[in-house]
Amino acid sequence: MSNDEASSPLWWIYLLDCDGRLYTGVSTDPDRRWREHRAGNSRAARFTRGAASVELVYAVALGGRSLALRAEHRLKRLPRAEKLEICEQSPSAAALLERLALAP
Repeated sequence: MSNDEASSPLWWIYLLDCDGRLYTGVSTDPDRRWREHRAGNSRAARFTRGAASVELVYAVALGGRSLALRAEHRLKRLPRAEKLEICEQSPSAAALLERLALAP
């Protein structure tokens, strides 16, 4: 592992339940990001600002930013039923990446 990789932050992908709607995002700190979404201020995504309830239902560390963004893009394109299944099963990073066809 290079020094750049060692000093790079670990990126996470997460799913929020916002009044029954699902929001997908990436962050280096999903708990902090969840609190920002719950606060509903300018740091929150527009999608989550009007929600009365914002709950973190799934989060997994994936590694680098590029991989997390590619996984986010693919996860957002899945049907709602598949996203709910992921929340229920809470797969490991490797299992999620395999499911999203991003496994090495």
